[in-house]
Amino acid sequence: QVQLVESGGGSVQAGGSPRLSCAASGYVARLYCMGWFRQAPGKEREGVATINAGDERAYYADSVRGRFTISQDYTKNAVYLQMTSLKPEDTAMYYCAAAARTYCYGSGPRGMDYWGKGTLVTISS
Repeated sequence: QVQLVESGGGSVQAGGSPRLSCAASGYVARLYCMGWFRQAPGKEREGVATINAGDERAYYADSVRGRFTISQDYTKNAVYLQMTSLKPEDTAMYYCAAAARTYCYGSGPRGMDYWGKGTLVTISS
């Protein structure tokens, strides 16, 4: 069973640069594409970034492109989301997700198979 555990959330000032981490287990890292998603209060869950396992190509939502970077470390079975230039509208619960296929191609939430419980990121202005 694939298990995903997020960490690194908390209260951050606008303009900050925290890094979220996702520890994964129960899967073969190079066969699963990974992603970060978020859900703000009263809004639907949306994609933030995904990364293919095959070519490690990353895809970003327009709202975070140029500010966030997704990466993964196969040796540690970990996926990261480096966030920079945070804005109050980035406040949300951030979820790590995995799909049992090599390529995500910027998949939305419905395209993912496994989910972590999330880590809350709150940005204050």
